[in-house]
Amino acid sequence: MSSILIEAPVFNVQAAMEAAEQGIDRLELCANFPEGGETPSAGMLRFLKSELDLPIFVMIRPRGGDFVYSSKELLVMKHDIQLLGDLGADGFVFGVLDAQGIVNESACEFLLRAAGSKPCTFHRAIDASANLQDSLKKIMQLGFQRVLTSGGKNSLSEGLDQVLELLRLAQDQLIVMPGGGLKPAHVPILKASGYLKEVHASCKQAKPSSNQYTNPELSFSSTPLDYSTIFGIDPAVVKEFKSVL
Repeated sequence: MSSILIEAPVFNVQAAMEAAEQGIDRLELCANFPEGGETPSAGMLRFLKSELDLPIFVMIRPRGGDFVYSSKELLVMKHDIQLLGDLGADGFVFGVLDAQGIVNESACEFLLRAAGSKPCTFHRAIDASANLQDSLKKIMQLGFQRVLTSGGKNSLSEGLDQVLELLRLAQDQLIVMPGGGLKPAHVPILKASGYLKEVHASCKQAKPSSNQYTNPELSFSSTPLDYSTIFGIDPAVVKEFKSVL
């Protein structure tokens, strides 16, 4: 294992298996790539825990869109944490904001209690929050072990300076895990802060599925290519990250 841990988000069985084969240190298991990740199925987690010997953190997000959840949605999230925890989830990934873009402390506390002693990551909801620095302070006070962020921008390339500032603010109190368009070239810059401990990199590669027939009069996606494409893991990208971690 590298001195700096690399986590990869995976959205299907193939990607999870390939990530393990390529030496990824931890998986973030999600569903629904186009929405940026939602809660995966219990069957997926159960299967992967029986096949793989590496930590799997599970996304807890009942839908796409914003991070302002109703009381009923929070109950669904609690139930998912309990069910997926029983199936072997090693940690959880979630985040809740209020309508003004402030970290919803009471909702997060509710979910953290459900997670018990298992580590929790506050995900890129921080990037949708009104103030990154204030959000980071609240996340640290709540007891999250790490936060995933692109610095409040669409990609890490755009938010690099903000992520460096968050690394300096958190220091060793919490793991700031850069992600969201992370490239190997970013790693030396982030390492120079002295506080980089983990990175989040998709290392994804679009691969053709085994499907051979497509109904020309039917489309399940606005981008028809997706129908015969599966996102796997690119070994060359993993190798490039490993060389700079």
